Amino acid sequence: MTDAIVAEDVRRTYGDTAALSGVSLTVAAGEVFALVGPNGAGKTTLVRALTGTTDYEGGVALFGEDPRTFDRSRLGLLPQDFTPHERLTARELIAYYAGLYDDAHTPGRILTDVGLTDSAETAYEDLSGGQQRRVCVGTTLVNDPDLLILDEPTTGIDPAGRRRLWELLEELAAAGTTVVLTTHYMAEAQRLADRVGLLAEGELVAVDSPAALIDAHGGETRLTIETTPAPGSLDLDLGYRTATTDDELLVSDVPPTEIGTIVEELSEEGIEAESLSWMEPTLEDVYLELTGQALGRGGEVLAEDDEQTTGSTRTSAVEVKQ
Repeated sequence: MTDAIVAEDVRRTYGDTAALSGVSLTVAAGEVFALVGPNGAGKTTLVRALTGTTDYEGGVALFGEDPRTFDRSRLGLLPQDFTPHERLTARELIAYYAGLYDDAHTPGRILTDVGLTDSAETAYEDLSGGQQRRVCVGTTLVNDPDLLILDEPTTGIDPAGRRRLWELLEELAAAGTTVVLTTHYMAEAQRLADRVGLLAEGELVAVDSPAALIDAHGGETRLTIETTPAPGSLDLDLGYRTATTDDELLVSDVPPTEIGTIVEELSEEGIEAESLSWMEPTLEDVYLELTGQALGRGGEVLAEDDEQTTGSTRTSAVEVKQ
């Protein structure tokens, strides 16, 4: 089967700024592929190159064809910055875009798919930001595209609306639609994508499945236990590497099945576990490891020294005991 997307050494510069520095990737037909990275990483420029809507150097093919002449009825594209006619209702907007195709889904079906049936007669300008974004996603689905490319589709959408769109994208993928999305929400990429491409400063630094990236670059699991007495004076051999802060015991690379055993060992030593948490590494940890940059809650890049402000599972200033 022909690959949905093949990009080879794609480059794009704006003056002295290199927005893309030789990006190569392949997306298989029927795959969900996520491009992740902070604002300014090059995600939008790459989307424009892949869809033939900006000049670029290198090679790009969509189902074996030049993206600039590719049959647009097979493509659904949501740019990051897209504002339709604000005085039209959600239903009127979907109907307008459906009217551009000979064989399109009905507005009612699309409104149901994006969870806006109850707001169908509301003017776009009166919808919430999240509802507006869902309307925009709906306009890309009217032609039942073979290839759906979404540039940060869930930005500004509330958690419930985001989950609804995730479910919709999973349904589309299960039916055979190729989906490419950009996002700075690592949880979104981790849930939806068959493979993830990590983009930083115009370069693709890694491509693989979320699980493989985490296994290779995410680091260890971390069990954090608040104890009585305070752990700073504890001298324990739990069979795992441990570290202490002023009020917590940290145990690295512990499988969840062994948490109970560790708590029992502490109890036998007269140490009570006041609270505990077990955390796995995530794609955000992978991104930090490979680029030295952490993603803030809004997707902004933070220097590695600012990591503690992002809610990362990593802990600094610990006293390691081998």
